[in-house]
Amino acid sequence: MSTTNAIPETLGKYQIRGVLGRGAMGIVYDGWDPVIGRRVAIKTVRLLDTDDPEALEGLERFRNEARAAGRLSHPNIVAVYDYGESDDVAFIVMEFIEGQSLKQRLDTKEPLPVSEAVRVMQQVLAGLQFSHGKGVVHRDIKPGNVMLTEDGQVKLADFGIARIESSVMTQAGTMLGTPAYMSPEQLMAQTVDARSDIYSAGVLLYQLLTGERPFEGGLTAIIHKALNTTPPRPSEISVTAPPGLDAVVARAMERRPADRYADAATFASAIKQAFEAPESRFASDEADLDTEATMVARPSRSPAPPLVPRIAVPPARPAGGSKRLLLGGGAVIVLGLAGGGAWFALRPSAPGAPVVTATSGSAQRDAAPSIVQPGPSQSEPETARPSEPAIVAPPVAPEDAASAPPAPMPVDVPTIREALSALALSARCALPRFTVTEEGGISVSGLAGAGAPEASLREAVREAAPGANPAWDVRQADGPYCGVFDVLRPIAQPGGPSLELTLKGDLTRLRAHDLILPAVKTPEFPSYLLVDYFSHDGTVAHLYPIRHAPNSPFSSNATLRLGTSAKDRLEVGPPYGTDVIVATASSVPLFPTGIVRDDETSGTYVPAWRAAIEAAQRRNAKVTGRALAVDTVER
Repeated sequence: MSTTNAIPETLGKYQIRGVLGRGAMGIVYDGWDPVIGRRVAIKTVRLLDTDDPEALEGLERFRNEARAAGRLSHPNIVAVYDYGESDDVAFIVMEFIEGQSLKQRLDTKEPLPVSEAVRVMQQVLAGLQFSHGKGVVHRDIKPGNVMLTEDGQVKLADFGIARIESSVMTQAGTMLGTPAYMSPEQLMAQTVDARSDIYSAGVLLYQLLTGERPFEGGLTAIIHKALNTTPPRPSEISVTAPPGLDAVVARAMERRPADRYADAATFASAIKQAFEAPESRFASDEADLDTEATMVARPSRSPAPPLVPRIAVPPARPAGGSKRLLLGGGAVIVLGLAGGGAWFALRPSAPGAPVVTATSGSAQRDAAPSIVQPGPSQSEPETARPSEPAIVAPPVAPEDAASAPPAPMPVDVPTIREALSALALSARCALPRFTVTEEGGISVSGLAGAGAPEASLREAVREAAPGANPAWDVRQADGPYCGVFDVLRPIAQPGGPSLELTLKGDLTRLRAHDLILPAVKTPEFPSYLLVDYFSHDGTVAHLYPIRHAPNSPFSSNATLRLGTSAKDRLEVGPPYGTDVIVATASSVPLFPTGIVRDDETSGTYVPAWRAAIEAAQRRNAKVTGRALAVDTVER
């Protein structure tokens, strides 16, 4: 009831040497071109049932990626060399990149110097200017699709959802992309052009300057914020962000495409000019040269405290020689450990080191930043060096601050619950279930597609609940289950009708020749049941009702046990892997005439199952469902 994971020796003329990564749709192989004698990356997708409209669209999108990237030959774009199809996979042969993605670089949490951020953006925009000139809109600009080679070159990758100007694929009405980086017109599923990439590149620049994305949260929250709010200026979040770049980011991220930069080259020129302005160069050079004293401050999201006079905080010298910096609200930073929403990494004090000073509340947002340099005497008046960055804090007595514990970060439980509820309905290729305690503790369970879908779910949870450390109990299911999960997700939400699905003994792992013995407990209403076994080789076995059998309703809270008689006996057999059992309960029969075929493919069954559920819901019928993953292995 599964597929093999064996690595092929060849694909076409290319030799396969290993696996570089796995995703929901296929595998990326480490390959070798024996004719030319070069290392390549080979991206594959499985060829499933060609009668399935979703499978056909996925395959056409894959071919579109080859067409889009194949017409682009530029130093800042990952090169595509070849495309081919075998009996069971389609594959794209592309340039092998020695290096890492920009996302991997950002995930290290090490601040990116402003000069490096500017250099990366110049090359990203050079690649976009070229692709736009060839009529190709990328539509998924984000750190994961920006590659950094070992020699420092930047290359755009993954044109999988790109739109070619002459193409009719994915026009208005289809929302594709990564929500946190999508333009307003993408989020509204409108037709996009090159200016959508300008917006996404503006989001990328914002993140490189601040370490944060301008809009966080679940899909619903991001859509609301992107369409109705303006994010804080980068220089309000990070003191290393040159204020001159604020206006550049703001224009790139204008809601109306007509208000953005006309093209990528103009955007790149604006970045260069703002960065090279004298005031921007001074501040950014100081930050780049003094890497041990990098300072990043995030504005408070709570109401501003009362305005207090700006004071100079003299450098304290506690035992061990560490410098201590005092912050508002009694929070204390020692060697980069932070409280109160700001992070500082400070070097040990040296004679003549600048004293960091501060104000609070609105003064922090509006006042020009400054660093006060102490003179030879502590009694001398402070003097400001106008163009250097500042950290601001209300006056706190050193002896009181030293003993005060760090202020805990507030937990907005209602907001977290709302964000996770929205995510439960929008998580692509996943069936997540969330539990949030009154104290803000989070646990995540359920199912997700293996590889990219599970990783995307993790990232979405981090966005919905920043700073949380959720307990993670999500099972990965490697197979063609995205369509299954997407059908179930709206009808399987907590708080809805209760439908229980288990295996005898609560097993989730079965060996060859073991009997598959599911049990279904019906919800609180009389219901008709469907029980289907989805194998990761793409086949579907209908466990209930069996062929041509009458589909009679069950009473509420009744239990149906399957696999106990010869006529519905089902045992584990090859191929082995992760399979999914699905139960659906409805107040009206979904297939009134019964299921005619004993076995079929998910490509044909899932669309019919989805249509049956939607037809029942239009009749105001109650429908609910549950899924259970089971690993099948050889004995």
